[in-house]
Amino acid sequence: MLSAYWSTAQKTGMLTGYISDPTGYLPGANVVLMGSNQGTATDLNGGFQLGGVPAGKQKVVITFMGYEDRVVDWEVKEGINDLGVISLTDINNNLREVVVKSTMAPSQIKAMSIKKNSYAIMEVMAADAIGKLPDRNAAEAVQRMQGVAVARYHGEADQATVRGTPFAWTSTLFNGTRMPSANVYGSRNSILDAVPSEMIQYVQLAKAITPDMEGDAIGGSINFVMRTAPEHRVLNISAAGGYNQRSKDGTYNASIVYGDRFFKDKLGVMVAASIWDRNWATDELALTYNTSLPDPVQKYSVNTMLAKRYMGKRKTYGINAGLEYRFNAAHRLYTRLLIDKFDDVRPVYESYYDFNNSRYQVNYRFSEYQSPLNGIELGGEHQLSDKLKVDWLASNYVSKFFIDTPPTLDKSLRGLPIATFRQKLAGGFGKLSSDGRKYLHFDAPDGVGDEAESIKPYLTNPEDLLDPSKLSLQQLVVIQLDTKEHDKTGQMNLTWNANSRLILKVGGKYRSKIRESHNQTVQVWLPGAAVGIPNSPSLVPMSSMQTTDFPVSGNFFNEIGAPFNNLIVNPITKNQLFDTFSPEFLDENGFHNFSSASNPTTIYDGSENVLAGYIMGIYDLTDKLKVIGGLRNEFTKLTMNGSQYLAQEKKIVALKAENNYNALLPMLHFKYAINDKSNIRAAYTRTFIRPNFPDLNPGESVDVTKTPGVITRGNANLKPTFSNNFDLMGEYFFSTIGLISGGVFYKDISDVIFSDVSNESINGNNFIVTQPKNLRKARLVGFEAGITRRFRNLPGILSGLGVEFNYTRIDSQVEVPRSVDESTTTMDKTRLPNQSKDMFNAILFYERNGLMMRVAGNFRGTSVEAINQQLGPDFYTHSGKNFTVDFSGAYAITPKLRFFVEINNLTNQPLVMYLGNDSRRLTSKEWYSIRGQAGLRWNLF
Repeated sequence: MLSAYWSTAQKTGMLTGYISDPTGYLPGANVVLMGSNQGTATDLNGGFQLGGVPAGKQKVVITFMGYEDRVVDWEVKEGINDLGVISLTDINNNLREVVVKSTMAPSQIKAMSIKKNSYAIMEVMAADAIGKLPDRNAAEAVQRMQGVAVARYHGEADQATVRGTPFAWTSTLFNGTRMPSANVYGSRNSILDAVPSEMIQYVQLAKAITPDMEGDAIGGSINFVMRTAPEHRVLNISAAGGYNQRSKDGTYNASIVYGDRFFKDKLGVMVAASIWDRNWATDELALTYNTSLPDPVQKYSVNTMLAKRYMGKRKTYGINAGLEYRFNAAHRLYTRLLIDKFDDVRPVYESYYDFNNSRYQVNYRFSEYQSPLNGIELGGEHQLSDKLKVDWLASNYVSKFFIDTPPTLDKSLRGLPIATFRQKLAGGFGKLSSDGRKYLHFDAPDGVGDEAESIKPYLTNPEDLLDPSKLSLQQLVVIQLDTKEHDKTGQMNLTWNANSRLILKVGGKYRSKIRESHNQTVQVWLPGAAVGIPNSPSLVPMSSMQTTDFPVSGNFFNEIGAPFNNLIVNPITKNQLFDTFSPEFLDENGFHNFSSASNPTTIYDGSENVLAGYIMGIYDLTDKLKVIGGLRNEFTKLTMNGSQYLAQEKKIVALKAENNYNALLPMLHFKYAINDKSNIRAAYTRTFIRPNFPDLNPGESVDVTKTPGVITRGNANLKPTFSNNFDLMGEYFFSTIGLISGGVFYKDISDVIFSDVSNESINGNNFIVTQPKNLRKARLVGFEAGITRRFRNLPGILSGLGVEFNYTRIDSQVEVPRSVDESTTTMDKTRLPNQSKDMFNAILFYERNGLMMRVAGNFRGTSVEAINQQLGPDFYTHSGKNFTVDFSGAYAITPKLRFFVEINNLTNQPLVMYLGNDSRRLTSKEWYSIRGQAGLRWNLF
């Protein structure tokens, strides 16, 4: 009898299949064996595998938020049992109605279901939600998520960070794999403006990771899941046109998404293509201060005041293609292809008041920043038995950033070209302080000065006006910016369903990364007449060169009353700029190459090989309590090749450095289901972040074109930063498509890396020296809360109202050592770089009878952006608070055709940077104006 019992008990099978509704696959649906606690949830593609199911007649219960439960009867046999595609029906057919009327309800349900069933502490956003917000790239899409802040680059978001940590502390993944980054500033954080939002199927934001995720994620992990083959044929087309208020020019945006299945649904195809072409403009006011002066008061005196206009053209385009072949219910292969590119054509017009040298300065630059991101993946999933599953993935991705101008220069010297004109004032500037320097009035020792936004050229000689005939060409510069990262990755995971309560996972990943970079190599040409070379030709006046009209001069700094119209001068043309770098022009006008002999030190390359492995268990301790725990280990082997310039010997010496380290990362999660609507989660995770590549460069670079000069040193001995993270979160899901969540978190951080800024005197010349260093300890504590709610119980037309709101409050502290004198060191306390105390998103939406409107506000509080270890907190650079408001609206003309409109930056919110703790002491202030577009989306299938 006992033998027969065990023989019967050991006969089990695996149930597989897909859950869908008429619009596509449903992720996060629950699949449970009736009468037991044995169950699973569908993956992002709507698929499920439920192992260890006893053989014989069984009932499977499928539940999904907002849908009627479905019970499937099945005769379970040993091995793989394919249930095929199981369709669900939404309750009272309400969701089907709102789908054709183009609301966000289905998207919110999918996102909430994934969040509810995830093992990690996670936020989720689905593609159709992204498409209904005025966000055109990946960074702008994720800014709507709880705890996320973004950096804006001339009006468009390009980087994202989680929970207020530095941007490099948030890992960016595509389909679960860390992406290469050609960030020109060296950060490992990927620049996301190269990724059109149309390429994205889901965004998963993991705030507390599990051992099967990459461990270099102190802030969090943002995983962009690319589109995959649908269940039914899909063909969507979108086209829009728009306008930028400042550039007075047009924009257009178009996309197409196609997916289908062939050969009895075995072969799935998905192709998404997108282009976003727009003109853009920015006005920036920038001030520099004499922080290197020994007098403590004069450190706050103004060195230069710059009025800058950007007037460019950007193009973001990409193709995401995927193939999937299902051999049977147990085996499938897939491949994904990503081809993205961001082009930024950028003429820049700069005019200065140079107070220290009593002169005007005008710069003109023209360049095309190119940022391609290309890659391919090949993977497979294989259900080897009813208990054992294997999945694997191999990928090859390349990210680049480069500038290939001017064409008149040898290709090896090309980069960002800048022509500098100067005009000496005969009488100098007036309204100076008693010490002869320019101040903002609140800094001046005798109160003589201006507001930062209204500095004027008070002239001793009224005829000292900006004059093209007096502006002479005195410097030509090319800044070489060329970075490439190439990642090759292979990984494998094994999942073993040990029994109805325990799932074990083990896996490994190997990544080979190669990075090559010109770290802002500066090439300089100076006219002989300016540097005292005998018999040199006279300096070239701007008036003798080919010029063009200043772009859209009528709205130059309109937001502050157009105070800098006197700095408007017709710039030289693009072709004239390029011609000034031709060998003929340089020779005829006596320009000589004065590039630093240390230039080769800015070029470096490095290889980084990472071997990672993990073991992880998911155990149902009770019917309500699930424990997820395990261990991840990542070993990093880094080799850096750089160089150093020996001034006395006048030669370049090659340098090589290695930095190998191991990261052992224990993790433990608890998920307690109070009921089917409520979860409480607690987690301990240990994570880390690797140093940035430029920081590890064993050499140093010298830029003598700036006053004072700038020396950038690497530090090959940097340690990685580690963090012990503690999270406690709760979530409640409403019956009518809604969610309340909130919790607290704490991070105990060691070996924080920061950029130290100090002053040095070398051979009588002053230099500002930057070098990365490790600090000892830091901490971060915060809480977050969010709500998504639809007010369907309100009467009449008010039933279409809804709200999404999330708020994050964060505090951090890090101690920075500062030498007061040769024998005394003090510890300055400050917040972590990039960390804002307050962040929130607020969205008010209305959806009814085919009409959808959304007003979305995004707030990021003040943050420290750069630490000056030598001078202390009064000279830290801060980013000011920023609140942007966007609008989107749509109307379903027919069930398949929708008109939409999108407007960004309704409040024309500027981006502000300032020195110390006084926001009046501006270092930069940028205005972008309002932009928008309108168009049609046509869902043919």
